[in-house]
Amino acid sequence: MLSFSVPMALTWARIAMIPLVVGIYYLPDTWLAPHWKNVMACWLFILAAVTDALDGYIARRWGMTSKLGEFLDPVADKLMVSAALIVLLSLGRVDSFVALVIIGREIAVSALREWMAKIGKSSSVAVNSMGKVKTIAQMTAIPMLLFHDRLFGIIDLHLIGTLLIYVAAVLTVYSMLTYLKLAWPHLNDRR
Repeated sequence: MLSFSVPMALTWARIAMIPLVVGIYYLPDTWLAPHWKNVMACWLFILAAVTDALDGYIARRWGMTSKLGEFLDPVADKLMVSAALIVLLSLGRVDSFVALVIIGREIAVSALREWMAKIGKSSSVAVNSMGKVKTIAQMTAIPMLLFHDRLFGIIDLHLIGTLLIYVAAVLTVYSMLTYLKLAWPHLNDRR
């Protein structure tokens, strides 16, 4: 039976926001102008990113962690980032190679962690600081690319977001190589 907790409610809310971020772009322009689609998708993504930080903080601070939460939290993050990248790809705002690198890394590292847990070595590929920096770069770049317009008519958020998503892609590759290096002795074990 599922029990209620604030962190779990925030995680479920983040998962519920995924179809909203995607669905906004399916609305006819006569219902919602493209500019407002961008604004709403941007703010929904920012709200989702804030719930990500908040649910983890609350869970650790007040001892509300759970096995389901430990499973769902990273799944929600990966789904949100992947959905947003696919939207951005369809809008021509992100390069397909960048989207492939970021989504491919998430799949590869998730599979690596699952396999390492299966052989009892999950601590070898625990989340590290490079992964956190990569996540911050992604969570900053994506809303800028969703917004797509100039902020206050001056700041080119699309350009800044594009630069940051390339930084995130480089950090993505680097963090994946770090995880593979840590796992390599276990991957290469013939026993």
